[in-house]
Amino acid sequence: MPKPKSETDRLYPCDFYTPEELLDPDELYTVPEIARLLQELEPDAELDDATEGVLLDWAIPWVMVHADDLVVAEPGDEGEPGYYGLKTDADRERFAERSGDDD
Repeated sequence: MPKPKSETDRLYPCDFYTPEELLDPDELYTVPEIARLLQELEPDAELDDATEGVLLDWAIPWVMVHADDLVVAEPGDEGEPGYYGLKTDADRERFAERSGDDD
């Protein structure tokens, strides 16, 4: 049910990190690890299931919105998560080289 703004004492801007601010360009992260980073937690911080679920509700749209700035690595084995990382200039060059090979 919607709530009137007047019933809230304080409002905050809805600011999120950019991929460049959040991710190390030399690392790949799972979505749960990104969720923790968005909350200024360590990627391996222990969380209860309910809290992790809430953090994932924020992280999944963040990944989708920033997809143009990210790369994705396929899981190593079936059942493992995918990994996401910051798209660097070197990655862009590799993608450009590959697309040139397809001609």
